[in-house]
Formats: sequence, C-alpha cells, structure tokens
Amino acid sequence: MEIILTGTGTSQGVPVIGCSCEVCTSTDERDKRLRTAALIRYGDKRIAIDCGPDFRQQMLRSQTRRLDAILLTHEHNDHIIGMDDVRPFNFQSWANMPVFCTKRVQESLLQRFSYIFVSEGRYPGAPMVELHTISKDNVFEVAGLEIIPVEVMHGKMPVLGFRIGDIAYLTDVSAIAPSEMKKLKGVRKLVLSALHRRAHHSHLNLQQALALIGTIQPEHAYLTHISHRMGRYEEVQLELPENVTLAYDGLAFSCA
Repeated sequence: MEIILTGTGTSQGVPVIGCSCEVCTSTDERDKRLRTAALIRYGDKRIAIDCGPDFRQQMLRSQTRRLDAILLTHEHNDHIIGMDDVRPFNFQSWANMPVFCTKRVQESLLQRFSYIFVSEGRYPGAPMVELHTISKDNVFEVAGLEIIPVEVMHGKMPVLGFRIGDIAYLTDVSAIAPSEMKKLKGVRKLVLSALHRRAHHSHLNLQQALALIGTIQPEHAYLTHISHRMGRYEEVQLELPENVTLAYDGLAFSCA
C-alpha cells in the first residue's frame, strides 16, 4: 500500500494570494502547497482522502485515471468543495462514486451540492455520488481495505482521521481523546497536521504536533496542513527530529 500526499497546504494554499513573504515567493517546489488531501494506492485500487478545491489538479498530477472511493474527514470547504470534479470518473465507469463520511458531513453535502442529490429534474451530466455513513465507532471496508476511523477534535468540531493497516492519516487536529489514541497503538507511519509555530484554536502547532508524535511513537511521521507561516521547507526540515518529515505535495511512502 502506498500513500501519496496530493496536497499539504492549509485552506488558503501556499503561496497565499497577495502575499510576498519568503515562503510564498520561494522557488522551491516543496514550498508550493495545494490544499491538504491524500491518495491511497493498493494494488489496482485508488481511494482519495478528501476532495477539496484542488481535487482536479491533484488527480491530474498524480495521474489517477480511475477512483474507487472518496473518504471525507469533515465538511470544511478545503476538504469537500471539489465534489463536482468526480464527474470524469463517473463518465469513465458510468457508476456512482462511493463517498464515505459521517451523517453530519452528508447533511452539508446535501445542502451545498443539492443538484447532485435531487430525485427529479436532475441535470444531465451532474456528478453521480453514493453516500455511505461512517462513524468513529465502526470499522468499515472500502475496496477490500479495512479502515479504522479515528475521531480527532478540530477546535470544537469532531472530525475523522483514518487508520489503514500500519498507517494513520490525521488532519485538522487540535486534540485527541484517550479512547481514540488507543486506536493508534502500533502505527508505523503517521501523517499529522501541524499548522505553524503559534498557538491556534483549532490546529496543532509545530511544538504540539511533535509532542503528540512523541506520544504515539511511529517509526516515521509526516507533517501536513502547513501554513506559509511555518517557514521554508529547507530550513524547517533541519529543525525536525530524524523520524519526522515536513511533507510536501507529491511525497509518497509505502507500508506493508
């Protein structure tokens, strides 16, 4: 199984519109970040994690020609607003795209993409989406993969991360309850959000993320959902422990 981090930036992306800081003007491709998302490759199966505003670009850049399902962590724009771009996958397979998310996220999708879900007068060519309800309490299966949902707090909002085998993917984290931390025991590869260096009401900062990595103790951790305020890749990476990588778009890793 391979995980590709198709996006590693915050809701604004990096560079930020109108910003002339050293990160936003950097010529290092590792400092250019699409909105946070990932792609799971397992044999001939492909599963996307989140479907934000850069979904189309991410699928093209990763040369993803078919997609078996989408997992949604939560309903913020930077994680769902690319839903219309599932259409090319629909047209290739002429089948509904399975989308796995909580009931709360489904309610947001039904409101914000009502044209997808109408029963009468449906626009020809609209996305074809099939919703599957998941919760933190139940393991589920997608395309032959067993997936353990892990609830994390994003400020006051509960969102889902996912553990697949020895890999865990956790974005938009500010805290994790002890009961959910138990699900991360034995994780070898961890993807974890780290916004920047300051305190934030709904995200871990760098110091907090490193402390949590120290508690979970994966073999290797990859930091994602990174703001331009974190600093330039080549400088930040020098500060990190040997088993922690400041992730960048297109970074891929595998785990048995």
